[in-house]
Amino acid sequence: MTSNIEKTIARQQEKIAAGSFYEAHQQLRVIAARYMRQSKYDAAAEILTGGAKALLRAGSQQGASASGGDLAIMLVIEVYTKAEWEISEENDAASRAHKKRLIELLREFPPDEPSRKRYISEIIGWSSKFGPLERGDPEIHHAVGSVYAEENEPYDAEKHLIIGTTDSAETLAKLEFEWYTGDDSHTAALYASRAVIPYLLTGNLRSANKALLIFTSRLSSVNPSLASQHVSSASSDIRIYPSLPLLNFLGLLLVAVQRGSADLFRDLTRHYAPHIQEVGIWNDALAQIGEMYFNIKIPRQGNPLLDMMGSMFFGGNNQSGGNQKPGASSRAASKRVEAAPSSAELD
Repeated sequence: MTSNIEKTIARQQEKIAAGSFYEAHQQLRVIAARYMRQSKYDAAAEILTGGAKALLRAGSQQGASASGGDLAIMLVIEVYTKAEWEISEENDAASRAHKKRLIELLREFPPDEPSRKRYISEIIGWSSKFGPLERGDPEIHHAVGSVYAEENEPYDAEKHLIIGTTDSAETLAKLEFEWYTGDDSHTAALYASRAVIPYLLTGNLRSANKALLIFTSRLSSVNPSLASQHVSSASSDIRIYPSLPLLNFLGLLLVAVQRGSADLFRDLTRHYAPHIQEVGIWNDALAQIGEMYFNIKIPRQGNPLLDMMGSMFFGGNNQSGGNQKPGASSRAASKRVEAAPSSAELD
């Protein structure tokens, strides 16, 4: 950062500290735009980042945080996108620095600042367009999911942590377990499945195993009187809970996937069918898992003509089984567990 840029940021920070939020906001936009016209994108990025942080930290008084959000969004749209800054497959130093700036800025947003949602959408969109993965950069998804997890917003956190990094499984498992502690003890598998099943649907067996291990370890730690036993073999090591059959099913499902055993998968779904039907929200996901890992084709149902018409006029059948994310995401709003995110919701 050059001395001129440092002085510019310092002057605007003084205005923000004095409460001149609107004036500072407008001047920062003008200065950044001047640098961008000269293709001095690094300088523009420093100006917008410094100003956005100062305004976001000022809070909602006189629209300060909204102005900060505007500068943050301008940073992504006018600098990152127009400069065509890329995330390389090697994740080089420049890529890491660009992502770090966006993630640090994300954490400056107050939870109730409306512009944060737009900012999140823009940074994921940038990482999708200029990165190797269409669904967006895993580190950015992990950062977004972690922020939502810290705010006890499980529905929003899940969508990002499922396609995050190797660290995301631990964050998600802890979130699901914390959410579970506010519900009845017998519902443990419903919460664990919200991590295990989506990870399987995205082809991430390692994270599915990690999430279940962390969840069950916490379960046993918090409930030392809960009966359980370890079952070990040459290829697997799982914990069995006599009083929680569906939790056992999840563990054995992972064993079946790891072994690639279609027969074991069929035996499991047959043996636990009464419990699975009682839950009523796993059928579609298990059918997809059967097709993905064991080549068990999902039978098509319904009228072919109606299916064709639906495809033409309504975009096709809903493959997620009709399970939609509820609008209320606060854990205090409801104890009811909805279906885990479908593969369609994870894209």
